[in-house]
This record gives sequence, C-alpha cells and structure tokens, in this order.
Amino acid sequence: MRSIRPLLAATGLVAALALTATACGPGEDQAADKPAATESAGTGADGGLSAGLADTLKKHGVDPEKWKNGEWKNWDKDKWLREARDFVNPVIDGLWKPERMKSAKDPAKTMSAGDFSGDQGVSDPEPKPVRAEREKTPYHDYAAPVGKVFFDSPEGHMVCSGTVVKDPKNPGRSNLVWTAGHCVHAGSKGGWYRNIVFVPAYNDQGKDAAALRNAQPQEIAPYGAYWADWATTSGEWLADGGPTGGEGAPYDYAVLHVKPEKGTKSLEETVGNALAVDFDAPGAERISAMGAWGYPAAPPYDGLIMHKCVDRPGRLSISPGTPTMYRIGCTMTGGSSGGGWFSKGDDGKPALVSNTSIGPVTSGWLAGPHLGQGAEQIFTMMSDKFGGQ
Repeated sequence: MRSIRPLLAATGLVAALALTATACGPGEDQAADKPAATESAGTGADGGLSAGLADTLKKHGVDPEKWKNGEWKNWDKDKWLREARDFVNPVIDGLWKPERMKSAKDPAKTMSAGDFSGDQGVSDPEPKPVRAEREKTPYHDYAAPVGKVFFDSPEGHMVCSGTVVKDPKNPGRSNLVWTAGHCVHAGSKGGWYRNIVFVPAYNDQGKDAAALRNAQPQEIAPYGAYWADWATTSGEWLADGGPTGGEGAPYDYAVLHVKPEKGTKSLEETVGNALAVDFDAPGAERISAMGAWGYPAAPPYDGLIMHKCVDRPGRLSISPGTPTMYRIGCTMTGGSSGGGWFSKGDDGKPALVSNTSIGPVTSGWLAGPHLGQGAEQIFTMMSDKFGGQ
C-alpha cells in the first residue's frame, strides 16, 4: 500500500518536471576527485581513432585496430585500464544495434545492499515502498531528459540510466550526461567499462516487447546513440566502490562527455533539453519531495519502459565516516541505477540533486549520494576540459 504522505508531497514536483515539448521529434535530426589527464580521448571525424586515443591504447600495449576488432573483450586484469587518466572508449560503429540493446542486463550486484548496516544514529526509518509509475509518452514531451546508458563488462552487455545535464561552458549545447560511478567503472576490484553509450529517450513511445520485435532503429533510439569520449567518477568510487556499493556508495556518481555516433549536433540541441545540477541541495529533512527517474530492468520490469518514483526523502548512512545519502521509497530495480533524482530549487525549477546508487534485494527503496564539493569538482573539470568545443 502506498503512503499517503509522499503522495501528497509529490504533487508539485511531478507538475514541475512535466516538460514543454521543445525537443526534435524522432527522426528529425539524428545526429575522480583527481581525474583525467589533459589529453583528449576520442575519435576522428571518420569514426577512426584519434591520435590521442590510439597513443593511449598503444601505451598500454593494446593494438588500436585489434581493439576495435574484438580485443576490448579481453578483461585480463593487466589489460583492464582503471586509473582516472586511462579512460578509453573508441567508437565501434554499429555495435549497439537494437537487439544488442534489448539483451543488456541490469547491474544487479550494484543494486543489492544485502549486507549493509546503516548507522542508525543518523539513518531515518526505512521508508514505505512507493510503487514506480510508468512515465507518459512520448517521453520527450513529459519526462526530464533521461535515457539509457549501455556498456560492456566482464559479465556481458549491461544497462543503466542517465540524464542530460547543462554544461556551464557550453550553454545550450551540452554534451554532458550524469549517471552513477558503478555504471562506468567497477570500483576497487576492476577498471573502466567499455563501449559506453547513452541513448536519450530510449523507446520514446513506451512500446512493449512484442511491439518492438520488428521495430526500426529510430523507434528504439529516436535521437541516436552518443558515445562517451571521456568519463570521470570520484576518487572514492575508484578506491572503495564494490559490488554492493560499499563505502564508495556515497560517492557513486559519474559524468560522461559524449559525442554522436552519427552527425555533429550536440546532445542538448538534439533532445531539446538539459537539467541543471544542484551541488548545494539541502539535507533530506528540508526537502518535501524528490523524484527518481529511470529504466528498471530487473524483474518484474524488462528495461523497456521509463518509470518514476516521487517521495519525501530520508537519510541513510552507510558508515559513520562517510556522507549521509538520500533515501526514498521506490519499487524500481536494477537498470534504474544512475538515473537522475530531481527536486525543485529555490527558483522553483527542477534540478538534478542525486542519482540512483543502491537499493535492497527486496526493491522497496533506493538511495543516492548527496552531491557536494567532490561531485562539483569532477563536473567542473569535465566542463572545463571540453569548454568551447
């Protein structure tokens, strides 16, 4: 049964996040706290490897052409790049076909907080579950600019959620996507995931599996696929992130800089919207409603439909030495990881204030990090790195 209290608190936020239809219609234009080195990693205009990216691969003993022809499947620990400066993600044209996207699994381990023990001195009581609601269609008319993040891991094709966010150095032309750290990097026991792409407004019309069986690519990816040419996450996630979040969970956030697989138009121009990120959001006790959006993929969901949960947030502490996380009641499962959490700011406009990080095996609630100085540092670094491009 739903809680009356969060339903009442939710009303204003849902209205605030109902967006005006400013985006192009499908098919119109498809175009670490101490992160990254200064060289740019990416691809050339013809889809080939840029000199910087090819050199980075060669430095680690990887033949660039072999990489594109399947060497990326080598997850040997000596070949798995893990340092902030070592991110590589060359475009492999046509890799993420609709069937490959549909076969991607949720990162279930990262959504399971099976053995966590919160510090009850600063953790609020566990919230009542809030049943996730399907978002209205087409998503680009009603939802925040949310999409799916696809990537390859040693376990296979994987999927998370992400949000288009505003770039201060490229107003109106942002190519930045906010997601979770565990959607781009394996944390303390691994390295950077591979073939990371963002698909905004995935399955924009909300069709079921049967209707998508013979769907055209533009029905699955109405705005095309955007490959990450750089990613950054917190130093704490790199050092302490684990399969169930671990002490890295309060720092489980990441920023992607993306470029279109085809075309040159920016992500924000293509989808027609982006949200500001609030790095000074108040504590949970001062927020009347917070909403989480994403594409849950673990049962009973299948990853095809965007859902949302809105609730009054509470506090969750993983350990006394780490920042308190936000927590809301929500029945979304794995696959919603990385999806943005939104709240109204002082100006009455919605802003991204967190992202889905962990949740219990029972799928009754979700928790996300409070975005503070560390998160702002990696975001500013990413904006500065690509400023004016």
